[in-house]
Amino acid sequence: MIKIRLKRFGRKKQPSYRIITIDSRKKRDGKAIEEVGFYNPLTKQGKFNIELINKRLKHGAQMTTKVSYLINKIQTKD
Repeated sequence: MIKIRLKRFGRKKQPSYRIITIDSRKKRDGKAIEEVGFYNPLTKQGKFNIELINKRLKHGAQMTTKVSYLINKIQTKD
């Protein structure tokens, strides 16, 4: 099963996240299949490649609840 989820990077107490597609059995910071966006919770900025996300969803990928919340929040903001 392919998941679309967050991958943490950044310094201690200054997190940033990449939104990636990855096999669900791999660990959180494992090697990603592809990157489809990023999110910075400190500045509340995010950038998502909606085309790649929709492509992966059509092929059976599942989003985590946090990623789906972030995408919906950014899309309604625009």
